[in-house]
Amino acid sequence: MITNQSMDVARVRAAVSAAVRRHRALFLFEGTLLVILGLLAILVPTIASLAATVFFGWILLLSGVVGLVATIRGRHVPGFGWSLLSAVVGIVAGALLLGWPVQGTLSLTSVLIAFLLVEGAASILYALEHRTAPSARWSWMLASGIVDIVLGVILIIGLPGTALWALGLLIGINMIFGGCALIVMALSAPSQTAGTPA
Repeated sequence: MITNQSMDVARVRAAVSAAVRRHRALFLFEGTLLVILGLLAILVPTIASLAATVFFGWILLLSGVVGLVATIRGRHVPGFGWSLLSAVVGIVAGALLLGWPVQGTLSLTSVLIAFLLVEGAASILYALEHRTAPSARWSWMLASGIVDIVLGVILIIGLPGTALWALGLLIGINMIFGGCALIVMALSAPSQTAGTPA
């Protein structure tokens, strides 16, 4: 049983390494883009906070409208009432975020706190599971996870006064660390030509 599990883990690791090796340019591009966007968000955190609120508002509004159309078209399907309620809630939530983005940042800050804490814990667990890797990839993932949790705690302490600027600032910092982790992962993966036999 233990041998099967270790063989499965080894197979998953090999598959992940092969995927990173195949798409290293894409990981490098995504990491660089995240670092640039993160720096912009740190330079203008209030605008980044409002932009995030408006962005989420549009996502909720559009998903609510699409859900409403789909629900009305399938009104004879069981669960119509719940589906209709879900669509209306999405539309109302999106409209509220778009209509009052400053107040919406407080709600999004609460969501961001939960996201940072969960993502941080997941990154730490991922890094600890890969700590035997010969490269420094796991240490960057560990650092990224620790930073996420620290940022989440700082955000909890600063509520509600810091919600407007903190959201954009924390999104920026998170993007920079996530981008750095992707860049290091891409650069530390051996090239496809080096990995394939001649």
